[in-house]
Amino acid sequence: MTAPINPEEYASDHRVSFLVVEWQRLSKAEQDATDLIEVDPTMKELAEKELEDIAAQKDALLKQIEQIVGGDNEREWPSEIILEVRAGVGGEEASLFAEELAQMYIKYAQSKGWRAKNIEESRSDLGGIKEVQIEIKGENAYREMRFETGVHRVQRIPATEKSGRIHTSTASVAIMPIYTRTKVEINPADIEIETSRSGGAGGQNVNKVETAVRIIHKPTGIDVRCTSERSQQANRERAMKLLLSKLQQKKDEEEDRERAADRKAQVGTGDRSEKIRTYNFPQDRVTDHRIKESWSNLEGIMSGRIGPILEALDKADSQ
Repeated sequence: MTAPINPEEYASDHRVSFLVVEWQRLSKAEQDATDLIEVDPTMKELAEKELEDIAAQKDALLKQIEQIVGGDNEREWPSEIILEVRAGVGGEEASLFAEELAQMYIKYAQSKGWRAKNIEESRSDLGGIKEVQIEIKGENAYREMRFETGVHRVQRIPATEKSGRIHTSTASVAIMPIYTRTKVEINPADIEIETSRSGGAGGQNVNKVETAVRIIHKPTGIDVRCTSERSQQANRERAMKLLLSKLQQKKDEEEDRERAADRKAQVGTGDRSEKIRTYNFPQDRVTDHRIKESWSNLEGIMSGRIGPILEALDKADSQ
């Protein structure tokens, strides 16, 4: 049987801090009632009745707190994420870099025994990607990947560069956890659903039936698209899952910014606009700017061997 949690340990947790304050108030009232019995035995019956009421209120509060944080490991560390990579500044070179980043994460996921599947992608003319969403499922997937959100910068001589000049390009990465329980609710009236014919490989039927699904969340302007499944219903379900994830991330980012002054995390805010890492090919070096650490063997890192980087980030955050 799991031991009850101690609410005092969660006084700084923004999700339950107001409940902890009420718990503390009830605890003081409980002590006052106990002291009253010792000081004035004639008040014993009244004080005992008050103690019963306080105990019931504390029990209800404890259940609320436990529901939010006590057994909430899945809420913090879900086993399913959506990895989104977008080409940034740098034209075709940025698209090629975005493609390499996506492959780097896929190879890492495969080395962990996780499952990775493209939900939607948009490719560039030279074979890179403009944007891709990849569903990754595996134990501790979010816990290990959560600090990858941000702008990744590459410095190298592009294959098309004849003068040998080093170019700088960027791609943005977003890690969006998929929760079985979210703080986000979607009003059906706030979404617009469009269907179309899927393109690409998949047999003759892929272009004959409207299986592709696009969902627009009108209040925020966020839109998602899924074409990876063979049926419209399956694509609709995946698109809705992706939309929930994007809305949850938006909400989390807003909450993080609101309490940024109080945060002690060493690895940034988790905002996708924050520049977090540089991949310098001429110097065979990857530098994470948040923890000011560098690693060599860039070829190995781009082949999916990013474990040491992820471990260093986790260590910095825990400290």
